[in-house]
Amino acid sequence: METDLTAAYDRCRELHKRHGRTYYLATRLLPAWKRRHVHALYGFTRYADEIVDRTEDLPPAERAALLDRWASQFVAGLHGAPVDDPLLPAVLHTIAVFDLDRDDFASFLKSMAMDLTVTAYPTYDHLLDYMEGSAAVIGTMMLPILGSSDPVAAREPARQLGFAFQLTNFIRDVAEDLDRGRTYLPDEDMAKFGVTREELAEARARGRVTPRIRELIEYEVTRAQAHYAAAAPGITMLAPASQACMRTAYALYGGILDEVAAQDYDVFARRALVPQRRRMAVAARALLSSTGTPVVIPGPTIQPESR
Repeated sequence: METDLTAAYDRCRELHKRHGRTYYLATRLLPAWKRRHVHALYGFTRYADEIVDRTEDLPPAERAALLDRWASQFVAGLHGAPVDDPLLPAVLHTIAVFDLDRDDFASFLKSMAMDLTVTAYPTYDHLLDYMEGSAAVIGTMMLPILGSSDPVAAREPARQLGFAFQLTNFIRDVAEDLDRGRTYLPDEDMAKFGVTREELAEARARGRVTPRIRELIEYEVTRAQAHYAAAAPGITMLAPASQACMRTAYALYGGILDEVAAQDYDVFARRALVPQRRRMAVAARALLSSTGTPVVIPGPTIQPESR
């Protein structure tokens, strides 16, 4: 059993290292005993995402069935049934060790199922409903592992950090999501700037944004910055041993927004990435920062007109 558990944690770590470079670097700053539990949560979320996004050649019903079977195996494991899966034993062990809220996992799986049928979001509130399950709950899953001096007060900043990270990904990955037939830019926001899906598709084909799309992306960056601002107080509420990790993750994800701005909000010209030298410098600074050092909110903290 211990061998299977070790192998499951190793599998989660491999997924994290391969697909989550930014966050994986940050987790290197955690105490060793915490790392494998963070890897387990990442492995769970990544594997579900792989079912949704890496099975596109299959009909939607078959993809939904794959996700449902895996989710059912996970739920059975929560109730004590043996699981024959390469990573679920690590996830189930982490949930048990920290008594994580099972409802968070149900919300996450619900949002993953939405990606099989939902291709657009009418308003930002609709997108927030989706991100509640796909991002905010990951913040609350992580909180017991990271530890906090005030878990109740730290809960909302943790949710906001989940929103901030995911919205950053949506901004960076507009082109990739279009290739999958999805947009995570709310319809009402596109209408505000006169952008249509056809214009997005044409800009994607040309490899450069139009002036209207540039304004739209800049607007979405301000939305993400508002979430980073709301998340900032939570970093100093974390256990001292976890602050360097999350300070690094905060700065590196925020750095993606800086890179988007540096390329004049042209998310089609190239995928915005934080250079390796800057990544290492951020990690070094986080290690050298004293416990309780506030984080720097990325970019100008401009509040958008609506939530």
